[in-house]
Amino acid sequence: MTPVGTSPVFIGRQHELRTLLDHAHSARSGAGAATVLVGGDAGVGKSRLIAELSQHVTGGVVAGGCLELGVDGLPFAPFVAVLRQILRDRGRAVFDELVQGGAGGSLMAQELARLLPELGTPPEDRREARGLLFEQVLRLLTGVAGSEGLTVVIEDLHWADSATRDLLVFLLRNLDSAAVQIVATYRSDDLHRGHPLRRLLLELERLPSVTRITLEPLTHDQAAEQAAAIRGRELEPDEAAALFDRTGGNPLFVESLAGQSGFVGAGLPERPRELLLASLDGLDEAHRRVLRVASIGAVSAAHIEHELLAHVAGLGEEDLNTALRALVDANVLRIDGSGYRFRHALLREAVHDELLPGEHTLLHLRFAEALDAIPGAVPLHRLAAEQAHHYCSGHDLPRALSASWWAAVRSAETLAFAEELQMLERVLEFWERVPDAVERVQGHNHVQVVSRAAAAALESGDFFRARALCDSGLAEIPAGADDEQSRTDRATLLRRRGQARTQISDGDGIADLFEAMAEHPPREPGYGFVLSLLAREAMLHQDESLTATPGVDGVPEASFWWSSATALATEAIRRSREGGDTCAEADALMTLGTCRMNDGDFEEGRATLERGLELARELQDPSLQARGMANLSHYMRERGMHEEALVQLDAAMERLRELGLMSANGCFVALNIAETRFDLGDLAGCRELVRSSMIASPSPAHRVYLATVAVRAALAQGDVEGARRSANELDPECASGRSRIHTVQLSTAALLDLYMAEGDLARASALAAKALEDIDFDRSPGYGWVLLDRTAAFLRQAAEMPEEVCAEAAAVRACVERIVAGLRTDGPVQAAFRATVRARLASAACGLGPESAAGAAAAWQAAVAAWNRVSMPLHRADALLHAAESALAADRGAPVGDWLREVAKRASEHGAAVLEGRARELARRTGVALEDGGPVGGAPPASPPGGLTPREAEVLRLLARGYTNAEIAQELFIAAKTASVHVSHILAKLELPNRASAGARAHELGLV
Repeated sequence: MTPVGTSPVFIGRQHELRTLLDHAHSARSGAGAATVLVGGDAGVGKSRLIAELSQHVTGGVVAGGCLELGVDGLPFAPFVAVLRQILRDRGRAVFDELVQGGAGGSLMAQELARLLPELGTPPEDRREARGLLFEQVLRLLTGVAGSEGLTVVIEDLHWADSATRDLLVFLLRNLDSAAVQIVATYRSDDLHRGHPLRRLLLELERLPSVTRITLEPLTHDQAAEQAAAIRGRELEPDEAAALFDRTGGNPLFVESLAGQSGFVGAGLPERPRELLLASLDGLDEAHRRVLRVASIGAVSAAHIEHELLAHVAGLGEEDLNTALRALVDANVLRIDGSGYRFRHALLREAVHDELLPGEHTLLHLRFAEALDAIPGAVPLHRLAAEQAHHYCSGHDLPRALSASWWAAVRSAETLAFAEELQMLERVLEFWERVPDAVERVQGHNHVQVVSRAAAAALESGDFFRARALCDSGLAEIPAGADDEQSRTDRATLLRRRGQARTQISDGDGIADLFEAMAEHPPREPGYGFVLSLLAREAMLHQDESLTATPGVDGVPEASFWWSSATALATEAIRRSREGGDTCAEADALMTLGTCRMNDGDFEEGRATLERGLELARELQDPSLQARGMANLSHYMRERGMHEEALVQLDAAMERLRELGLMSANGCFVALNIAETRFDLGDLAGCRELVRSSMIASPSPAHRVYLATVAVRAALAQGDVEGARRSANELDPECASGRSRIHTVQLSTAALLDLYMAEGDLARASALAAKALEDIDFDRSPGYGWVLLDRTAAFLRQAAEMPEEVCAEAAAVRACVERIVAGLRTDGPVQAAFRATVRARLASAACGLGPESAAGAAAAWQAAVAAWNRVSMPLHRADALLHAAESALAADRGAPVGDWLREVAKRASEHGAAVLEGRARELARRTGVALEDGGPVGGAPPASPPGGLTPREAEVLRLLARGYTNAEIAQELFIAAKTASVHVSHILAKLELPNRASAGARAHELGLV
């Protein structure tokens, strides 16, 4: 039976229902998962639409809702409800199947026990556990769906915690082959400018499997039809007009107003809140008091359990039942399982807002106490968070602090780090006003709670907040504290601040890590981890930044090795093995292997790194595996092993995507893939990968790396404006700071390219001079050769500029020549860059005579030969184009047609518009026909007007610019006498009296 006040007819949403059913059919028929995001204002009919879908869709339907009333600190709430429904309907067997068949036939950890305690004891926390938890949710939904299909409904996404949003995104990206439909609803009118769901919706809409539906208000006729169905009679025209005028077509408001005796008259409510409360006018005060009590406790999808409501209401059984019956008959509450649900969340909010301050505070306290008094009143996973909410609203700070602490503990157990941070910050907010705070948080002091909050901030990717929390904690512990606990706490805070700073790139992260090493008692747990982090950062910094680091002198047992990344990594391995910290040992092995490869010992370094990778696999730590594979791929690329590197990187990326670790680790792998694609000439793929990675909000450090490759790819495509947008992530003063050496090298190289494209050679000269002075190229020869190549390209461009620019570049040239003379090369890629740098320097010195031109030509042919040994097609094509230019400069009759045709073809295939344009320009100047046998550079046309030959048309174009015969000869690589003959033929064919008239005629013929 349809409740009073609810339309018995489904009105105005048939098209949306059909869309949902079509998506469900698509998912169930094997076409891949279909996701629908259903948005609309509160009361517009989202829940009714979902109810209709549940009645008509085939296969299973499971649903969960996000919590109302701002109950934060409760992670994964809707998914816990979904999992509990599956456990109730399908039994435990489907969960047990998830843990069968682990490595070597052993049982896998039951990560879902973190969300459902009834599944057993959760496994110990591990860094990769969150990804494994997400994977098990994915596998569970896929298994439950089977071939019949499953619809998963997530309601009220606007109230979702960050953990829920992360898991939702993971499922949307990984359910592509499962017969699972996801339907998520949200209130569009609640999405203020800074709401996290706004950004998420923009990202999700780009996924091909996601459809977004926006429910609009009912039309005038539909609103009248809904009211007529409720009232049992048709409305008069003036009633229908008044109804639509007051409700705006919102179905909930139509439903509320339909219960009034008439729609015409000044006494009718005007505002939405009044419309909702008008349905309570027929209730007596005792009934309304029960409703007010329910509005406080209905924090989960507007639902409250009967036993909990009865306890707090304090009425006798008969009086309570009488009140509840009246509320149900009035369609204010609806029976929902063993409790009640408000007809709509907006109605609950309206009732809640009617509470007086004292009444509000008292009821919240009663509910908080009732949750203790009634075991099982709410599921265990919600208990601490709901109590924290009620005690906070009831202004009972001691118990609010306790409940917030346990909510933080619960969030940590479920790996919901953002929610853990929220709860810990609430603990810190109340700390000074609660005298026995230490006892209420299991004996942890204030500094330790701050440190734990900083750890949660790090894990959730909020690096700036982590740094601020560490600053706060360190201010409480004076440097030089002599008790071991204070030293350990201080070292932990320094280590965490160092980790945050390395991601923020504020230049001081390594200093914190060095000081943490000095403070940390060597025999206390975690010392090996500090050393492994320090070794990792020391590898990326120059020696000067290490020796200038304060607080390092006098480090016990370590003063002989602290300045060497290799020594640090070796010591970290020893200490980690002694302390049984396999994770730190694996990390340090990867660092040691990377150091050895960087020093030129590729085979030994690779073997060391792969030992670390093997440990990471044994630990089932995909984050650590991704780091090792990304580092290895970098040095593979330097040896021309691009395809093998890409296989490694794609495997790492796929694993991270499967486990939902893209936000934490995916960007590091993505930037290595982007660099590999750039090397292979896949400019469009490179830029698209950068774009998608930037959406994931990577750390500031990773944003810089991604931006550098994006700038260079955009410039290669001729998109200067796009390059400028990406360059906004880069700091032009990077060479002056204490950034990682790779950051300085790559940022400088990208900005040099941009400044050259913009013609700002003065700025390029200043940047190059500063970078060459500050960078220790021996520390990182790989990216060092890239930077030297771009600097040499600047010198080649500056050689054609006015004398003052050339003079400024002279010092830069001297510095480049000095570095090139002493810098080693490891592998064929670095060797090719060295050959190219030498060729660019030779070209920059041209103009001194035939010998220098011939020397430049020979240098470029050597560069082409070097690039022939690696698979970097655009680098080879660029060298080949320069070889053609230099050959023509040395010998105007040099046969370069085949070279130019190859360059133009390769550039066109890879979308390198600038390189293709340069090739076509040189082809036009030399009279070479390219692959299509048509225009040689776009202008002049293939069939020049006026009876001119293509060569004569090109000469006429230069005549129009005022070129002399000598200048024409130089531009077109012909003899001056030949140029004079062409000019004479042109004047005769066009019947022109002199050279001056040639310009006007060239304009008439469309040649300029």
